[in-house]
Amino acid sequence: MIVTKSISFKRLMKTTGHHFLWLLPLMGSIAALYHFDIITFKIPWVPVSVIGTAVAFYVGFKNNQSYDRLWEARKIWGGIVNDSRAWGMMVDGFITNQFTNKVISEDELKKIKKRLVYRHIAWLYAHRSQLLVPTSWEHSSQSGHIGKSAQKNQEKFGVGLIDDEETRSSLDTFLLPDEHERLVNAANTATQIINEQSRDLTQLRKDYIIDDFRHMEMESVLRTFYELQGKNERIKKFPLPRQYANMSRYFVGIFIAFLPFSMVPEMMHVGQLGFWLSVPVVALIGWIYVTMELVGDYSENPFSSMANDIPMLSLCRVIEIDLREMLGETDLPPAIEAKKGVLM
Repeated sequence: MIVTKSISFKRLMKTTGHHFLWLLPLMGSIAALYHFDIITFKIPWVPVSVIGTAVAFYVGFKNNQSYDRLWEARKIWGGIVNDSRAWGMMVDGFITNQFTNKVISEDELKKIKKRLVYRHIAWLYAHRSQLLVPTSWEHSSQSGHIGKSAQKNQEKFGVGLIDDEETRSSLDTFLLPDEHERLVNAANTATQIINEQSRDLTQLRKDYIIDDFRHMEMESVLRTFYELQGKNERIKKFPLPRQYANMSRYFVGIFIAFLPFSMVPEMMHVGQLGFWLSVPVVALIGWIYVTMELVGDYSENPFSSMANDIPMLSLCRVIEIDLREMLGETDLPPAIEAKKGVLM
């Protein structure tokens, strides 16, 4: 997540400037063809402007849908934060000697609480890790320049910024040794961690450490975690439909291809100055449309290890700190700080 007040011109040029570099010579070449009368035809401005308006609407629709996916993912993670705190509160308040047949020592109660809380922290980091596994339609999975650029951006403005934090979120820190072996090798580790929580609650009910009501309430929170996990997995595993995601790129290309054959001869009527101005003006218009397309393209996947992502590691760390404080711990990890204006 970009946390600076604005995107600097330098960063904007690093991200999109190379498009201006190919647009400028392309438009200059077409302008030269007109200047030396090699081509003389021109496309009327009206149909080109109609195409431009239609493309703008189409790209705007795509960007709207991309933002919806991004904002929905943020709301889901907001739910994870809230319900995680509720889980910590229940573990702290419900695990007592109130219903036990035999009094359990405070140390044993603390062990149970720590086990339930730490296992939940393990679920958070496991869920985050699973969401970061690249899918076939994400930029980093593409071949050629797109894939290489995406991987470079991940290193400079994405997960590469927090490589030094990864060891703090290792699952063996939060899972018991026998659980770690078994759960990490599961097809869906996050799912099995929640199921392990449920089994633990069932055993606590058998031992009369919690009563039926508390058992049901805590199981209800676990069910909510499954719902939130499933919603994130839906966004991750179901892309923005390709007919919307890709067709806008073709439409922008068609508009850019027609644009100089209408605007260059139109501006040449102004005189020599109009001819020289036509090259940067037409290139700038093309760059604006390409950039609008890129904004939606890089926003549609909120779990792609890039600067536009939901700051999952930061949210996981916030929850971890809150829950470990509920356990009375004081040796807490630091909050995740933004680096290069990006919070991951």
